[in-house]
Amino acid sequence: MTRVAVMVIHGLGMQKEDYADKLIACLSKEMERVMVLPGAAKQMLDIEPVFWADVFEEREEALFQQLVRSPGLHYQALRRFVIHYLADAVAYQPVENQGHHYDAVHRTLNQAMHVLAQRNGPEAPLCVVAHSLGAVIASNFFYDLQYPSSNRIPEIVDVNSALERGDTLTNFYSFGTTLPLWSLRYDNFSRPIRVPAPQATHYFPHLEGEWVNFYESNDILGYPLRPIDPAYAVAVKEDIEVRVGGPATSWNPLSHGGYFTSEHMNRRIAQGLARTWTWVNRSR
Repeated sequence: MTRVAVMVIHGLGMQKEDYADKLIACLSKEMERVMVLPGAAKQMLDIEPVFWADVFEEREEALFQQLVRSPGLHYQALRRFVIHYLADAVAYQPVENQGHHYDAVHRTLNQAMHVLAQRNGPEAPLCVVAHSLGAVIASNFFYDLQYPSSNRIPEIVDVNSALERGDTLTNFYSFGTTLPLWSLRYDNFSRPIRVPAPQATHYFPHLEGEWVNFYESNDILGYPLRPIDPAYAVAVKEDIEVRVGGPATSWNPLSHGGYFTSEHMNRRIAQGLARTWTWVNRSR
């Protein structure tokens, strides 16, 4: 049986390497409910979290020490929070030449896809689950793969692997994403990534993949995607409003961190992954 390779990408802020544990636990639970099968997630999914926060961590902390701690500015905890959130978005900005943070962040995705390909085979179906700035990173990453240019050459670990080339991308689940804000950087934002990837039909003929976006109306960093442009209305299958977070966060902007344990969101993702797994393994 072929497992679905799932790449999880975190968003803004101070992250820990185990950031995806809660999402994996919740998604696994919903997968068992959807398939009515104990241990379904382990049999059907191979989940690999991407940890890109350490690309910026050292310099962000040094900036905090230089600008906040040393001068003794007020509200130091809040300033540390702001630096780590805003600096991630600023530092990730692509520049004309390669070799900068944009490429370093993407390199963590290349490594994760290489690991997934090694464990599941070079033609395994690929699903991306991405939060906040992570969804922007995923969009840029696959854009560079789908629309290559001489200015931006993806650093694929194994170019002979269809998965690592992004050719087997079948599902993309974004949540709490700031992608609509990034549209302001361009005069024309009418070429979203294609999900499934154009080459996916070669490996999975007639498979219906999907790009589904989740947002919480109280999350000031999370937005629907379909209204950005008519092209996004076609590319994104659904914008789904969800309620996330607990009693102290669900009604305010702190809900931005509550998506990972949302039963509603994880059940919808599990349903999509179950359909993909079932289709890929239908004759095996």
